[in-house]
Amino acid sequence: MLNSKKIVDLRSDTITKPCQAMRQRMAEAEVGDDVYGEDPTVNELEEKCAKLFGKEAALFVTSGTMANLLSILAHTRGYGRIIMGADAHIQKWEGGGYARFGHVSAALVEQEKDGTISIEKIRKVACHGDFEVPQTTLICLENTHNFTGGKALTRAYMKEVRKVADEFGMKIHVDGARIYNAAVKLNVPIKELVAEADSVTMCFSKGLGAPVGSAIMGSKDFIDRARYDRKALGGGWRQAGVLASAALYGLENAPKTISEDHRRAEHLATKINELKPDDFHVDLDGMTNMVMVECLGRFTSIQLEKELEKNGILSFMYDEKRVRLVVHRCIDDEDIEHVIEVFRQL
Repeated sequence: MLNSKKIVDLRSDTITKPCQAMRQRMAEAEVGDDVYGEDPTVNELEEKCAKLFGKEAALFVTSGTMANLLSILAHTRGYGRIIMGADAHIQKWEGGGYARFGHVSAALVEQEKDGTISIEKIRKVACHGDFEVPQTTLICLENTHNFTGGKALTRAYMKEVRKVADEFGMKIHVDGARIYNAAVKLNVPIKELVAEADSVTMCFSKGLGAPVGSAIMGSKDFIDRARYDRKALGGGWRQAGVLASAALYGLENAPKTISEDHRRAEHLATKINELKPDDFHVDLDGMTNMVMVECLGRFTSIQLEKELEKNGILSFMYDEKRVRLVVHRCIDDEDIEHVIEVFRQL
């Protein structure tokens, strides 16, 4: 076994650190008071995000969790029930904010292996007009879908969801923390990929490499409501242009860096399948920057995680059978070859 002293951190793309060029942009950022709407760099970021997503307006916020919560609050105003996947990030890893602060219940539906919720299942739980049960007012989707291994949801699927949403009088919110990964994978402009959504979020601190921040995109009225709720949650910030400049840098460089992440992830996944077909399997269909390793034989997920750590590779044990490896902008080809060699010797 190699037992390398080098650390290759594949736990998540959230561990990315600002590069020197990004830090320089942050140091030189023009700033103002964003609560007064006077930070020019924040204003520039919000305008660019609105245009990129084909929406009327955008709002820069501290995190993806806040972005999703504000979106749910703005859509529901404390009324009704939302539909989302049982393994959605909003449901599993965001502190139950939609129930704690939004005062709405959720109809949790099992996702398909590609991260979608079947139209039939949406129809089954949707309710409009029966006053004995909570009215379903919002569908929450996730693109790319974390739990299923970073799978990208297609435009065709979004069109089908739009039809059923309109039929039952529901809005559509997309947790697009990694929406840029989906757009690159599908080779579709982001505005086309989210055209059917009433609101969408995007995270700057994952594949885009910024230290902090997410954005919400939607109609002007929707963003006005979200801005109001952001203040109530303590999310109003002052000279936030320092952070917005990092997000702008990440956006400008995203097409190249995201494509490289996908290339390296696919190479790693393919090699794992070739080297150890009896022990491990990675589903390549629709994958982006996440390599979800399913343990088939000699190793449990916790055993694999420990073996990788012994060789300087940090991973994330996802469940009893799966270990997640996330490729990001701080990982290079040499790192990937090291991981492949460790798998070769397992």
